[in-house]
Amino acid sequence: MNQKAMKTILFFAIIFWMTLTLTAISQEIYQWVDDKGTVHFVDDPTLIPEKYRDQVQKKKVPKESSPSSSASTVVPQAEKTRPESESSSVERDRFGRGEEWWRERMKEWQDKQKSAQTNYEKAHQAWKAKEKELEDSKFKPESLKRKLKAEIKELEDKAMTWEKEVKEATNMVQKVLPSQAEEDRADPSWLKPKEKVETPPGPVASPDAAIKK
Repeated sequence: MNQKAMKTILFFAIIFWMTLTLTAISQEIYQWVDDKGTVHFVDDPTLIPEKYRDQVQKKKVPKESSPSSSASTVVPQAEKTRPESESSSVERDRFGRGEEWWRERMKEWQDKQKSAQTNYEKAHQAWKAKEKELEDSKFKPESLKRKLKAEIKELEDKAMTWEKEVKEATNMVQKVLPSQAEEDRADPSWLKPKEKVETPPGPVASPDAAIKK
């Protein structure tokens, strides 16, 4: 075998060895977790920050998996390690909203209902008071009567506006929100006031004990 043939064989042997090495490397990825709890995957160990290299874990991947796709995978550690029981322990409606959201929604409309009711009663009382004042002004100047009539009309409009708001808020509290909660599969108890836990009374000292003191 001449020298040229030996060189050719040696060349192809080197190429074959390099191909095997690259194939073996491409089947391994390295996993590490940063200070924020984020899991990272890379196929080149030199890309791992030095302070995390002592916690690196090697993982084998299928041959058909590309190294580039493995390197771009990032999984939040909090989601990865969260127990299944913890995520399912909090009740939610079908849109992921919990008890707090529904209680705030109900409270918002209850506050509107209460405020509108108070304003309506004030406007209504002032309206009736002005009508009484007009009745008592039969022998007073016409200019005063016109002024009273204008004020009565203004108060009447205000009372009617507040009355509409009372009806709207009442409808939301009594019908719309309960219906929406049922449709969204929310717990109906979320729309009701929380029951107050009464603290049991402390022990009562007997009269004899008081006298001894």
